[in-house]
Amino acid sequence: MNRAFLTVDLGFGDAGKGSVVDFLARTYDAHTVVRYNGGAQAGHRVVTGDPSPQEHVFAQFGAGTLAGAATHLSRYMILDPLAMLTEEEHLRAIGVADAFATTTIDANALVITPFGRAINRLRELARGAGRHGSCGVGIGETVADSLTLPDMALRAGDMADTNRLYSKLAALRELNLAKLAALRPALPESAQTTRELELLTDPAWDDWLLDAYAEFSARATVVPDHHLRAILSRPGTVIFEGAQGVLLDEWRGFHPHTTWSTTTLQNADALLAESGYGGAVTRIGITRAYATRHGAGPMPSEDAALTAALPDARNGTHAWQQGFRAGWLDLVLLRYALEIVGHLDGLAVTCLDRVATLSTLQICRSYHSDPFHTARIIPSPTPQDLAYQNKITTFLARCQPILERVSDPEALLRTLEEDLGVPIIITSHGPGAADKRLLAD
Repeated sequence: MNRAFLTVDLGFGDAGKGSVVDFLARTYDAHTVVRYNGGAQAGHRVVTGDPSPQEHVFAQFGAGTLAGAATHLSRYMILDPLAMLTEEEHLRAIGVADAFATTTIDANALVITPFGRAINRLRELARGAGRHGSCGVGIGETVADSLTLPDMALRAGDMADTNRLYSKLAALRELNLAKLAALRPALPESAQTTRELELLTDPAWDDWLLDAYAEFSARATVVPDHHLRAILSRPGTVIFEGAQGVLLDEWRGFHPHTTWSTTTLQNADALLAESGYGGAVTRIGITRAYATRHGAGPMPSEDAALTAALPDARNGTHAWQQGFRAGWLDLVLLRYALEIVGHLDGLAVTCLDRVATLSTLQICRSYHSDPFHTARIIPSPTPQDLAYQNKITTFLARCQPILERVSDPEALLRTLEEDLGVPIIITSHGPGAADKRLLAD
C-alpha cells in the first residue's frame, strides 16, 4: 500500500512540525520524507527517547532521519550547501553515519549563496526599528535574484560544473553588490554590519567558496525532477514535511511580515499530481495549544505574561528573528489558515504539556476592533493580492482579543475540534515520539 502524509503548520511556524514528522515516520515506518517548501531557515527539533536519547534541530535533512527515513529535497526547496554540510556534521556526531547517503536533491532546487545571505542581513539592519522579520539566511534575496536574473539563478544541478558555478556566483555577487549601494546610507555602525560587509566584499571569495561547494558536490546526490515519481511509486509511506507556517505565506500571509515561499499545501499537491500519485493521502494541520510568533508582525492574542510563563528553550531571542512571543490559542487565525489551506483530514495539537502547567487557560474566538467585533478574516478572492494582505495586517494590528476561559487542556481540545470542524488525530504532550498519542488513523 502507498500512503502519503502531508503536514502543514497552521500558524506562524514553530508548531512542532519536526516532532510530528518524526512520530509519523516511526508510527508508519516511512521510507522517505519530502521537503516541499522553504529552505535552510527551518528549525524542526526532534528528540528521541531512551535508551540513548538524541536531539537534532533539522534544517535541510528531513525530520524523519533519526527514525530511519530517507530525505528528498524537492525543486521547491531553497538550499544552503554550506549549512547543510554543517548540519550533517552534527547528525554524524549523534550517530547518523552519513545523512547525505540517504538524501536526494532535485536539480532545480535554488541555492542560497553567502552573497544573498549577507545582503539579506544588511537589508534587515538598514530597516532599523522597522524590521520586517527575517531568519537571516538569504531566502528572500535568493528568490528575488532568481526572478531578476533567471538565467543566472544558481541551482543544485549547476554545482558539479565548475565553470558554470563560477560564472553564476560571480554574477550573483555583482548583483548583490549593486544592491548594497542603496542600503549603505541606512546601515548602522555595528559589528553585525561589519561582518556582513566583509563577506560580501571579500575579493578572494572564490578561493574558499569554490572549495566548499566542491566538497558538497562530492557528497550530494542531485537527481532530475522525475526522481520523485520513483520515490512515490515505492510501496510504503512518504511524509511531506512543510516549513514555516501558513500565516507567513508569501501571498496569503500578513504582508510585509511574510516569507518568500508558498507555505500552504499547494506545492505538495502539485508534486503528487505531477508524479501521477494514486495512493492514499492524509492531510494534517499542526498547531500548538497556544499561539506563538518569532519576530515582527501582528499577533492579536499576544500576552506578555504568557510569554514570560512559557519560556521556550529552543526559541529565545534570535539575532535576526528577534524575540519569541506567545499568546492564547487564536481560533480566528486558525479559521483563516483553514480557509487558505483547504481540506484537512485531521489536526495535530502540540505542547499540551506546557499549557497544562498554567493556572488559567484561555482561548481567543473573536476580536474587538472599533467599531465592531469580528470572528472571521476573509481571504482575498484574488490570488496574489498583496495590497489586500497589507490591509489585513493593518486591521490585525488594531484588534484586541476577546478571551474565554477553558477549564483544562481537554476542554481546549474539544473547543478546537468543534469550532474548526476538523478532528484531532494526534496530541503531543512532550518533545519525543513517546509523548504523542494517535487518536485516529
